[in-house]
Amino acid sequence: MSIRVTTLANGLRVATDEMPSVETASLGAWIETGARDEAVEINGISHLLEHMVFKGTERRTARQIAEEIEAVGGHINAYTSREHTAYYAKVLKDDVALAVDMIADIIQNPTMEEGELEREKSVICQEIHQANDTPDDIVFDHFQEVAFPGQSIGRSVLGTEATVRGFARDQVKTYRNHVYTAPSIVFSAAGRVEHERIVGMVEDAFGGLAGKANGQRPDVRYIGGEIRVERDLEQVHVVLGLEGIGYRDDDFYAASVLSTLFGGGMSSRLFQEIREDRGLAYSIYSFLACYEDNGLFGIYAGTGADEVAELTPLIAAEAAKVVADVSEDETARARAQLKASILMGLESTSSRAEQLARQLMVFNRPLPVEEVVTQIEAVDVAQVKRVAERIFKGRPTVAGIGPIDNLESFDTLAARFG
Repeated sequence: MSIRVTTLANGLRVATDEMPSVETASLGAWIETGARDEAVEINGISHLLEHMVFKGTERRTARQIAEEIEAVGGHINAYTSREHTAYYAKVLKDDVALAVDMIADIIQNPTMEEGELEREKSVICQEIHQANDTPDDIVFDHFQEVAFPGQSIGRSVLGTEATVRGFARDQVKTYRNHVYTAPSIVFSAAGRVEHERIVGMVEDAFGGLAGKANGQRPDVRYIGGEIRVERDLEQVHVVLGLEGIGYRDDDFYAASVLSTLFGGGMSSRLFQEIREDRGLAYSIYSFLACYEDNGLFGIYAGTGADEVAELTPLIAAEAAKVVADVSEDETARARAQLKASILMGLESTSSRAEQLARQLMVFNRPLPVEEVVTQIEAVDVAQVKRVAERIFKGRPTVAGIGPIDNLESFDTLAARFG
């Protein structure tokens, strides 16, 4: 197996997945902090910090950061999610040292100048406005907030305009010092890399970083409910869902097969029934949003103002059908789709680096692909039906944006999943 993991003296974990047949490397630092770790008054600070590290360090200006990586044909980027923040790059094999140094530099030495901070606050507020102007985007934030009301995991990763505008430079710096600690970082690399060389580079670059692991995260409690936003749009954008499961749940693989079978492709039940047979929606799919200890099972659809009246009853009816009857053929087809997705991902250095980092953060170990495939292959019809009954019997969450007059009432919808 090509995967190796070393824990440095300061607690930072270094993981590599060597791919000798490629000429590139993807690498980065994944940090165990995100929107879930923010109190309500600092909602959005993780995302703001992610932006600010690119605005200059003690050694590089923002322009130099961009020019140095692009001068060797590479690229560098970052993102913030609800449970972690990632800084990653992809470069040719001979430029790995530059990428390691740059990622270490921006994480540890951002200057966060006042002028840059104020400009970036404005940029993020524009990002918030853009999300609000994109109904098939913001509907997912509404869905999350109603599923987990009053909880950090239910709040937007972007924060609000009020919280973002209110952040002070010292506040952002203090937050960075508190959460960007060595035991909270996984440095992952995949591609044309050598483990011992990467370990040496990361140790040199991050060896002075100390601190304790981030504390225990707040518990997650699914509540459910509804939000309806009347807007003058051509379509109604609807997300309907229920409490899902976490990554560590014994039903994770069965739920993944269920989601694929139910709404994961053109052969899925929802696509065939809602789009192909009835023409009620152009886009419809299901998704499994997992966190460490909880999650959501959701269905998104974009449909017309008149057609939305039929939509949620049909989705509920299809859910009831899955609980009652699942065929071996569709289960086998869903298993094949999942396996193919995993195996195809192995051809991408970026996918492998991210997957390795995620596995270490969630499971504290790499998961051999053979183990994952075996777990998927073991999912049978009985397991799919059982997890369908577990998920589809509960209080739903529904978020709708657009001309929503004909969207079924929440009480009627809830009765369908009771």
